[in-house]
Amino acid sequence: MKKMLISSFDMEVGGVERSLLSMLGHFDYEAYEVDLHLHSHTGDLFADLPSKAKLLPELKAYKTFRKSIVQNIKDKQFPIVLARLLAKYRVAYCKSAENGYKQMQYMWRYALPFLPTLKQEYDVAISYLWPHDFVAEKVQAKIKIAWIHTDFSTIETDKVLDLKVWKQFNHIVAVSEECKQAFLRKYPSLADKTTVVENIRSPKLIENQANEPLESRMAKDNRFKIVTVARLSHAKGIDRAVQAFKYLKAKGHSNIAWYVVGYGGDEEMLQSLIQENNLENDFLLVGKKMNPYPYIKAADLYVQPSRYEGKAVTICEAQILAKPVLITNYPTAVSQVKSYEDGVICEASIEGIASGIEEMLHNSGLRSQLTSKCKSINYHNEKELEKLYELMN
Repeated sequence: MKKMLISSFDMEVGGVERSLLSMLGHFDYEAYEVDLHLHSHTGDLFADLPSKAKLLPELKAYKTFRKSIVQNIKDKQFPIVLARLLAKYRVAYCKSAENGYKQMQYMWRYALPFLPTLKQEYDVAISYLWPHDFVAEKVQAKIKIAWIHTDFSTIETDKVLDLKVWKQFNHIVAVSEECKQAFLRKYPSLADKTTVVENIRSPKLIENQANEPLESRMAKDNRFKIVTVARLSHAKGIDRAVQAFKYLKAKGHSNIAWYVVGYGGDEEMLQSLIQENNLENDFLLVGKKMNPYPYIKAADLYVQPSRYEGKAVTICEAQILAKPVLITNYPTAVSQVKSYEDGVICEASIEGIASGIEEMLHNSGLRSQLTSKCKSINYHNEKELEKLYELMN
């Protein structure tokens, strides 16, 4: 039996965490003895971890990454505080919409000398969430595998620093072919070690959870209901969704509502934007939900207004629930939807989102066609794990 480690940050509600749960739920535990390392034993999905994967004890030094600088000062984690401050200072003058990626890279690089190494040696170690410094530097394994969940061609990272980490892995796994190609446009030298393993899906579980009661005003809302399940961040484009919705209302579409399930750092900004445009009763941020599927089931249309994605888990989940899907034309969009077949891809702009929704509103035949197509597709893909087993062997 091979000994393997899987590492991630925590089990907060998110697409990456749900895909990790699905993978762990379908793993071959007769062939692999699996240790799971989480930097922080927190998150609403933590209780759903399968017992067959052995959860390693939480290490205090790694939990610091999910705490504020003030809390780390109170905990006397002074080297980590210094690393965080240095990283913050280094990106202070970067002109980017999302300096968080570089800041996280620098934080890890400066903190590494003060972080403990795992004593156990493994046959295989998987780093499931970027940045991958922990498995690269603090884990001993014969084979190391790193996962890609996002479109690296659209985010700003320190390429030199990133390459030093990527080169310590035997294999790099992207969640779609388009995600892989986007990655290789940025890091062409890594082509020989980059491959594709799609997120493992559990259609029956999703369908069962979608049948749970919906305890929300949405259940009694008779308007045309749009739903988005996403982190409230720049990448997910919820700000563009608010502007598109304002445009639709201005055109006289009064009988529509948009529900956004999720949480994140942009919540305050989005609430202000909603209030500024007098949309409080129509564009609703319902917050973090352990089970978002009843919201998707109750919707007339699922919209993903993202600026970029790797392969959004929520889009496939909406398709599993046979919902008409509209997504923006971000670089990896074609990995998720065949336009006008199992969804529609619209222009990646405020006007494009509004136009796409308007088309769906007026064309019930198109919505029915998309629903029928999704019902005819078998979304089971457990065989994707065979690709992973080949890499590990």
